[in-house]
Order: sequence, then structure tokens, then C-alpha cells
Amino acid sequence: MRIPPQSAETDLKALMLAALAGDGVAYGKLLGDLTPHLRAYFGRRLGAAAETEDLVQETLIAIHTKRASFDPTQPFTAWLHAIARYKLIDHYRRSRVRRTLPLEHAECVTDDADARATEAVRDIEHLLQKLPAGKRDLIRRVKLEGMSTADVAASTGLSESAVKVGVHRALKALAKLLGERDP
Repeated sequence: MRIPPQSAETDLKALMLAALAGDGVAYGKLLGDLTPHLRAYFGRRLGAAAETEDLVQETLIAIHTKRASFDPTQPFTAWLHAIARYKLIDHYRRSRVRRTLPLEHAECVTDDADARATEAVRDIEHLLQKLPAGKRDLIRRVKLEGMSTADVAASTGLSESAVKVGVHRALKALAKLLGERDP
């Protein structure tokens, strides 16, 4: 059974956070849940069962030794994918295999759509952090959480027109930031 991408991110991150807090059962479950994802990831790229199993084990060991480097504010699957990708690159270097694949065609350990979604969330959060707190709050509530301008106005004490103007100005500021990134 395939786990839906958002559910996989949420579940795996929750297990990782519990493991970092000292929950040994959650840590065991995390490693057990990752194993089939890693087998599929390496199996699609290598085909050889022995090499695949070796890389799964190397990746699980790397997750164990590098677990303190996980940033809880970032998506877990992005961190996991980076470790798996580096293990695969190390394998290719050791075996002197040179394979090229454009980055836009690379697949995520859990799901390609999941990787794109986590990258998008990370990019949005990075951009939002550049806005003043008030504008950032309006964008989160209206555009990301889907609240109506009336609801936001009622909860913030602003008028509806002030909320609309604030969102408009925040979007203009974001557009300007994006223009600075990609001239």
C-alpha cells in the first residue's frame, strides 16, 4: 500500500521528532518505515538486489549518525532524500559509474510530488520570512489557510478593506522579492 505524500511527510517527521526526543519505539518504527521507501529508491536506480540492500543499510546508518543534524523546521523527506542521494552518488563514485540525469527528472525517496511540495513550502516560508510580521500574517491567513477577509478582519481588529489592502501590498512585496531573485 502506498502512503499518500503529505501523510508520509507528516508521519515520518512525527516519528523523527519523537525519536530525537528519546522515544526508542518511534525510532525503530521510523527506520522500519523508511526501509521499503529506500529499497524502492535504490532499486529503481541500481536493479541489483545486493547493491540495493547495501545502500539501504548505509543510508539507515547515515540517518542514525546524522540524526542530530535534522532541522525540525524543515521537511523530513527533503533531509532524507539528500542523505539517500549522497549515498547513491558515493556508490557511483566507488564503482566508477557515471550516470547523468537532469535534476528536474530526479525522483524523491517517497514520491516526486512530495519533493516538489516540500520544496515549494520551503521556498514560500523563506520568502514569507522577508516580509514584516503583519503582512506575513495576512498572507498566511488569507492565501495559505484560506480564511475569508471578513474572518481575518474580525480576528485582527482590522477593517475588511484594510485586510484586502494589506494582502495586496504583501503580494506586491512578494512579487518584488521574486523579481529580485529571477531578473
